[in-house]
Amino acid sequence: MATASRRTQSRKTRGAARKDEAGRMAEFLLDLSHQVAACQTLDERLEKLVEIAGSAVDAERGSLFLRDGLTGELYSRVALGNYRREIRVLNNKGIAGWVFTTGKGLIVHDAYADDRFDPSVDEKTGFKTRSVLCTPVRTLRGEIIGVAQALNKKKGRFTKKDLAFLDAMTSQASVFLQSAMIMERMERAREQEAEFLRVVSEVSSEIQLGPLLQKIMEAVTKMLNSERSTLFLNDEKTNELYTEIGQGLGATKIRFPNHLGIAGAVFQSGKSVNIPYAYADLRFNPTFDKQTGFFTRSILCVPVINKDGKTIGVTQVLNRRGGPFTGEDEARLKAFTAQISIGLENAKLFDDVQTSKNYIESVLESMSNGVVTIDPDGKIVTCNAAGLRIFRAHISEVEGQPSQEFFTGPNEWLLEKLEQVEEDQDPDVTMDAELEFGGEKVSVNLTVMPLMSGRDTKLGTMMLIEDISSEKRVKSTMSRYMDPSLADRLLASGEEILGGLSSVATVLFSDIRSFTTLTEELGPQGTVQLLNEYFTLMVECIQQEGGMLDKFIGDAIMAVFGTPLPHEDDEDRAVRAGIAMLRSLGEFNADRQAHGKKPVDMGIGINTDEIVSGNIGSPKRMDYTVIGDGVNLAARLESACKQYGAQLLISENTYRKLHGIYQAREVDLVVVKGKTQPVSIYELLDFHTDQSFPNRMEVLNHFKSGVKHYRGGKFAAAIKSFEEALALHPGDKLAEIYIERCRHYQSKPPPKGWGGVWTMKTK
Repeated sequence: MATASRRTQSRKTRGAARKDEAGRMAEFLLDLSHQVAACQTLDERLEKLVEIAGSAVDAERGSLFLRDGLTGELYSRVALGNYRREIRVLNNKGIAGWVFTTGKGLIVHDAYADDRFDPSVDEKTGFKTRSVLCTPVRTLRGEIIGVAQALNKKKGRFTKKDLAFLDAMTSQASVFLQSAMIMERMERAREQEAEFLRVVSEVSSEIQLGPLLQKIMEAVTKMLNSERSTLFLNDEKTNELYTEIGQGLGATKIRFPNHLGIAGAVFQSGKSVNIPYAYADLRFNPTFDKQTGFFTRSILCVPVINKDGKTIGVTQVLNRRGGPFTGEDEARLKAFTAQISIGLENAKLFDDVQTSKNYIESVLESMSNGVVTIDPDGKIVTCNAAGLRIFRAHISEVEGQPSQEFFTGPNEWLLEKLEQVEEDQDPDVTMDAELEFGGEKVSVNLTVMPLMSGRDTKLGTMMLIEDISSEKRVKSTMSRYMDPSLADRLLASGEEILGGLSSVATVLFSDIRSFTTLTEELGPQGTVQLLNEYFTLMVECIQQEGGMLDKFIGDAIMAVFGTPLPHEDDEDRAVRAGIAMLRSLGEFNADRQAHGKKPVDMGIGINTDEIVSGNIGSPKRMDYTVIGDGVNLAARLESACKQYGAQLLISENTYRKLHGIYQAREVDLVVVKGKTQPVSIYELLDFHTDQSFPNRMEVLNHFKSGVKHYRGGKFAAAIKSFEEALALHPGDKLAEIYIERCRHYQSKPPPKGWGGVWTMKTK
């Protein structure tokens, strides 16, 4: 009886304890509800709930993840401890994802031993997770809207009681969380709508295209929470998509055909494209990523359509923060581009008009001839820079002045021309006339033309004034020496350039091989015909690259690049001209052989050095030419082509200054006749075809290795490399020359300190 009595008493005690515990739980949850409800924002409610939950289950840190229905992610905005940044994870990854997906609570005593645990957050924050208590957050209807999580029990282990307690807490607070989430979404939507209207209003008031594009891209980037955005407009003249600015691209300008890439596909189809993973889409071109170092994850691209239904461009947005772009993002971007399309067209039209205006003004200002316009009342309206120079006047002294007051004294005859053209509406041309301004006489060619509008309304007259004073002074000198292709440019530079100038230039020599034998076979008439055809082709190649034909020396050609007027890339121009000459020669020979004629062979030498240029000769016969060691070395290289079996040799002076990339090999380190210092010479091979020089890259590699062994005195190894090159290209005379040299030095070793230098005995 006593035992039964004690059992009954024990059950009563446990029942009372459970009632007390249930009461405390109810009281705790009620207090929790009051505290959470007192918070105003979602962030405040999340923070309060996490704080209370962590304390209630005696955890070091707590967090609460809510579902983002648009991105399929779980996000947490607060966490106890020092780590307070937002965390986002996919809703099926990690322990939180497992709990959210299954709807089951979970206790993990050793996090790193559980396969579901994702240690990446620990790696980012430096926090060490030992144990995890995790439960789904359900609404009253049973919908899971998130996951509550407590980390690292301070004393002992998490228990089922802790799990039940955490579950009860989150269930109690879910109604407040859900209402706060709804309110936040509504507030965000209201703010987005207000921002949308503000931005549309702001960009609609902008008329200049550059600032408009800047505003649009700033708005799109912010509106869609993306990393970069670009608005491409269609250029109907070139059928290209272009942009002047891209948000996140700095000052980058992009232009490409309007059918290429994702932007081109959207423009052509008029349909939006939403790509969550760019590198998994075959339409994506990663070239721009490689150039900029940017990594594209997701892409949203929509067409920009005007009020007439015509696609005028595309808007492209990259890398939405927090996941791929959503359908809502796409709808918002479409609505935005529809609103601003009218403003874009107006700005583009204004930009085209402004560009045309600037172009016309730029043309007028860059003209060497003076251009003056006069209205029907005889007042000077505009005068370009060349006109001001001719008039020796400031713009304020010309524009706005009555022509009757400006053209006075010895210049009054201009008024008669203006009146006659105004009356007859027929242009008038006066050649080699004379004007006088500031006591100085100016020789001019004058054209006076009527100005008419598109509706045949008289707008006044225009004077075109060509200053020929300098031309008259140097015309006689130029006729003695000047290549016609450079005459106009030299006139603009002035006559002092003809008196003598020391400068760095690139000299090209070419010469026909075995020309004497050819002349004997062809006879006088055939020789002249051959040279005329040959020189026509070669000079065209030189002039195409801006070179000056200096002279013909029998069957040889001497040309200069860099004088009298230099370019930044004269070395490249000379090399390109040499390559073009050899290619043209190949076509020339193919035609000759087709008609049963013998082919023509030639060699070319190119050198860059300081030369002296100017008028050289006697008062009766003068020649504009160049002289100096730089000229001589170019001639030596042309001659050396015979020795090395090459067709195009350049000096190291030229090779080191080249900007372009060419197929070349170092031929030799030589001391030319008359010099003491060695110079490296290179053979260019770009004119060759696979038939004329097979296995080019392999041959060059073996040859380079052979030269290295040769200069190091390893002649056996050098011979092996040169023989491998020769096997790949049996016609490689240069490899044969080096094999012969190596065998010579094997029997008669070179002197100490030799270094591979070869002394040329002939010119």
